This record gives sequence, C-alpha cells and structure tokens, in this order.
Amino acid sequence: MLGAIQQELIQRSDDFKKDVIETIYFGGGTPSLLSQQEIDALLEVVYSYFEVVKTPEITLEANPDDLNSETIKELAQSKVNRLSIGVQSFFEADLKMMNRAHNAKEAKTCLQEASKYFDNITVDLIYGIPGLTEERWLENMETVFSLGINHISCYALTVEEKTALASFIKKKIYPPLDEELALKHFNMLVSEAKEKGFVHYEISNFGKPNYFSKHNTSYWKGERYLGVGPSAHSYYDQKRFWNVANNAKYIKALESGESYFEMENLSIYDRFNESVMIGLRTIYGVDLQKIKKDFGQEFYNYLLKHTDVFIKDAILEIKTDILKTTEKGKFLADGIASQLFFIKD
Repeated sequence: MLGAIQQELIQRSDDFKKDVIETIYFGGGTPSLLSQQEIDALLEVVYSYFEVVKTPEITLEANPDDLNSETIKELAQSKVNRLSIGVQSFFEADLKMMNRAHNAKEAKTCLQEASKYFDNITVDLIYGIPGLTEERWLENMETVFSLGINHISCYALTVEEKTALASFIKKKIYPPLDEELALKHFNMLVSEAKEKGFVHYEISNFGKPNYFSKHNTSYWKGERYLGVGPSAHSYYDQKRFWNVANNAKYIKALESGESYFEMENLSIYDRFNESVMIGLRTIYGVDLQKIKKDFGQEFYNYLLKHTDVFIKDAILEIKTDILKTTEKGKFLADGIASQLFFIKD
C-alpha cells in the first residue's frame, strides 16, 4: 500500500509543478498505524517531487485508542506538527452509542499526553446526541478547554443508513435525533467557545488566533488540492478526481499502470453552487464582486435576487460586498445555501 501511494505521488506530481505545498494531511482511515519511519518515507517522496514551504502544516488524524505515550513520542519525532484527535465525547454512554473503540478515560489520557509534545491539536466533538443533556455537553466542552486545546471541530450527530445507530433508533433502543436539542447545543458551543477566546471561523470549526486549520481553509477558499490513496479525492483545473475505493484494485492499478481514478469536469453551475455553500459556512463569506468576475452578471443578479428574503429575515447580511450569515443564520447555513443554488432547467 505504501509503495502504491508513493507511486501515485510521483505520477501526480507533474500536475502540481507550479504549486507550492503549504499543508500535508494524513487522514481517511487510520494513519496513526504508520510508524515514524513510514511517515518519513512518504514525506520524503513529497519533498522530493513537490515544492514545499519551509514550515508546512502537517496533520495526522488519530483516535484516542491509537495514541499511547510511546506512539505520541514517536510522532513528535517525525515532521508531523499537528494532531487531529477524534474524541467525540467524554461520556461512556455516548461513546457506546456511537460504537467508538475508545473509552472516556483513554480520551482524557490521550489528550493529556499529546499536549506535552504538540501545541497544535484539534479535537472532534459531537453534539445533538440523544440523551446528551446540556450539562453534559457543557462538561464535554469544558474538558477540552481545560486541557489547553487550541482548536475544536464540532458536528451535529447524523444517522447513516445501515449503521448500528440507525438500527438502534429503528428498534427504539435509542430515541430519534432532536433538531431542537442540536440547536441548543450549537448555541451553547458558539457562546462558550467565544468566551474562551476561540474564533468561529467555519460553521463546525473554532480556533484560537493562529490556530485555524490551514489545510481545511484551503478547501474552503477553493484552492487546488491533491489526495492520494484509495478513495482519496482531488480538485484542480476545475475538475474533481476520486480514486478507486478498493485497496487491492488500487494497488494492482498502480503496479500495472492502469487507471485508478475517475474524473468529472465541474460545470459553471457546480462551481457557483459550491462557492455559495462554502462561503456561507465561513467567516470569509461570499465575495459578490468575485462572483461577478468568475461567473458573470447573470449569476451575480441571480444571487442578489434570491438573498432578499433571507436578508429581510435577518438570516443573511451584505457588508462591503460580502454576503454572510448572521449569528441567527449560522446554524441554518447549509439549508440557506441549497436554496440559493443555481439549478439549470
């Protein structure tokens, strides 16, 4: 697998000859299984075939059960300088319901250990969990804040088909999701994070100044990116690429020189809709002059016309030609964006 990923990096490097790499992200799956030597070997290929800034942001995703004191020390000796840790909750009942492999004690111990070696850590938390009281949600947040974590990503619980949680809800073992509860948790999150000095720079992301995710921010600004490995997605030259998901097929394709990805040319409608969706989710908003420049007068007029009702309801606002959600509209950003999409007849 590592050999195939290295081969893909080499093959795709020609498409990025004019780019300077600012962020590298080990995610999707369990990259924490990699040893320091394996991480270094992959990074060596990146540095050999791509131009990389002097101090790139290099993130590695991990779950608390993947990180003990030894693995954390080993990671600290690699070029990785940022950890993304999927805690989700510090309560056993929540972790059990979400079928997580770690327990609450492992979550706290992992963060305590990681904080000794890494200054740049982001923690994932889930809200809107059935049975998660406001007091327990507050305790989840306070636990993270007390550990000196400088970035959090918080998501409302969703139920995917054919999962254990979906089955439990169907059998009435757990209650269905409550959107009002999720909204209460979200509003608490916004208030508490602000009080602790975090900037709410994207709907699900809160960071102290200088601790925003550079990697994710590049997605939100529509910049080019390359994803390698099974199921990885890439975006550049107004095209979207996605690799074959099957591990064996991916390796075989790289070894035999066969195609290992599919490609889609994004239409002007796709790109406009994505610009609106991403802009409304972030503090950067939608630059109306850029919309006019990139997509033309028709799209610009369309957007202005369809935002009227949301502006009257104080859900959206326009300041200095930037369209943004108001505080009232933040939780509704995705739904609002979908109603502003330009759908070709």
